[in-house]
Amino acid sequence: MGPLAGVRVVELAGIGPCPMCGMLLAELGADVLKIDRLQPSGLGFAVGDAHAYLHRSRRSAAVDLKQADGTGLVLRLCASADALIEGFRPGVTERLGIGPEPCLAANPRLVYGRVTGWGQNGPLAHAAGHDLNYIALTGALHAIGRPGQRPTPPLNLIGDFGGGALYLALGVVAALLEAQRSGQGQVVDAAMVDGAASLMTGLYGLRGAGLMGDERGANVLDGGAHFYDVYETSDGKFIALAPIEPGFYRTLLQRLGLPPDELPHSMKASDWPGLKSKLAALVGARSRDEWTALLEGSDACFAPVLSMAEAPHHPHNEARATFIEGDEGWQPNAAPRFSRTPSSIRGAPAAAGEHTQEALSDWGVPDEEIEALLDSGVIAQRPKPQA
Repeated sequence: MGPLAGVRVVELAGIGPCPMCGMLLAELGADVLKIDRLQPSGLGFAVGDAHAYLHRSRRSAAVDLKQADGTGLVLRLCASADALIEGFRPGVTERLGIGPEPCLAANPRLVYGRVTGWGQNGPLAHAAGHDLNYIALTGALHAIGRPGQRPTPPLNLIGDFGGGALYLALGVVAALLEAQRSGQGQVVDAAMVDGAASLMTGLYGLRGAGLMGDERGANVLDGGAHFYDVYETSDGKFIALAPIEPGFYRTLLQRLGLPPDELPHSMKASDWPGLKSKLAALVGARSRDEWTALLEGSDACFAPVLSMAEAPHHPHNEARATFIEGDEGWQPNAAPRFSRTPSSIRGAPAAAGEHTQEALSDWGVPDEEIEALLDSGVIAQRPKPQA
């Protein structure tokens, strides 16, 4: 039973940040009911229900939101919910009749969480986009990459998941706490462009202090400094070195058996290319395993660069159960951790509508009404996903 045990959340199914937020809230203990379409749609690539890990830990009901009885059902669920989360373009839920106004009318204490790329207002609010577009507008994408090369897409970690899902989850939990005091709900506007910009706060501070410029790969934290970069080993693999502080850098030199004047800890950007070449030659003389044996666990700020196939099997990750293995393969475990009310993965990813009858009954919809909605095609009961 996680810290959000007893909290009920309606999730209007979508892609990207909204399902991750639903997963996070569910693994913190909330009863999250995902409202799927009768015919789910998503990106142009599909992983199958069994590997849709972002859909784990909660139940799914399939509802036709284009029918009045379907939106009426959502409003009924909102009446007994603590929060609703959705990730549609601005205005979509309003057109469906389940925007903030009717949902808050049904339940004045409801927290209505919305996550979009550009936000609910502004010149770009209604334009299509994806993670890469949102982080491009914040300075984040421009800052990531090697000197003289194009900016490097950092997967969809910064916009979708960091700037979107995590900020929506934080906003929803904060609004739930406030609703306990005030008795009033509110709308949470979590824009990925805002969240990604917020994640850049410290870096904008470095820029303001004159410690970071616009040239990629030429700054302290972007691989410009010799003491903060990724180096190739003799077996074609990589290690990450990050001894920024002088004391940690001394540890690295001690492990390397080098005097300080041979590979100094210089903060002058003009010194970095030459020092990096020397360090790269040293690293390239040994394998990744040899460097791991020499540096791992020390204050040299070292880690081997592991692939997704390797990461679950590292001893530290194994000791903490950072990843878990199921019938569908390895996946990250629930996070963060709590001493008294543990978070946990509460079930495999659900097929759209797998729990329609069971979940609606648990949420107080009478069985005869569920049967009528099934007969009319407003809701659907689906089989469990296949691996």
